Amino acid sequence: MGAFFQQLIDLGGPLLLGAGTTVAITLASLLVAIVLGLLLALIRLLGITPLNWIIAAYVEVFRNTPVLAQVFIIYFSLPYLGLSIDPFPAAVIGLGLNGGAVLCEIFRAGLNAIHHGQREAALAVGMTPWMSLRYIMLPQTWRITLPPLGNYAIALLKDTAVVSAIAAPEIMFWARNLVTSTFQTTFVYILAALLYFCLSFPLARLVERFERRQRAWQ
Repeated sequence: MGAFFQQLIDLGGPLLLGAGTTVAITLASLLVAIVLGLLLALIRLLGITPLNWIIAAYVEVFRNTPVLAQVFIIYFSLPYLGLSIDPFPAAVIGLGLNGGAVLCEIFRAGLNAIHHGQREAALAVGMTPWMSLRYIMLPQTWRITLPPLGNYAIALLKDTAVVSAIAAPEIMFWARNLVTSTFQTTFVYILAALLYFCLSFPLARLVERFERRQRAWQ
């Protein structure tokens, strides 16, 4: 039993270190994705055809190509243009750009779900377009989009595993190194899976709570 716990400590330590990096990459990528997705969704509401074409092309390209390929292009191809990026920021940029395409459509659907009469009523009582957006449309959009946004955050947490391919020191990066050095393949990957579960399970419960609040609000 003592040998088991010693092995657990020896293998679990690096994985816990990777878990911290996994959380950091997830939070940073989620922030990039939310800001980018919301900005693009608001721009699409303006109805400027050339901009809509550009945004639509970006969304289709990033939604319909593997995120791993996108991360590879950022990390391995940009140095040929004289722009070298470390693994951590490359992972955040790649996941953030991919997430921005996904969240753009989520936010656009949320904004379109709000009846246009509410905006017209806000303008009729003297609100500026910015005030109607800030006080009328965005609060309702957040309520509508919180459940899918939460589900995206869970998926993003698990998708961080792909950035181990560019040596970003997250959970799977350390798991692969431990397997190479110890040959404890089954034990290491079970520990890695348990870590992902421990990180994603509380987030899933939080998403369920938001969904219940959303149903009550509706």
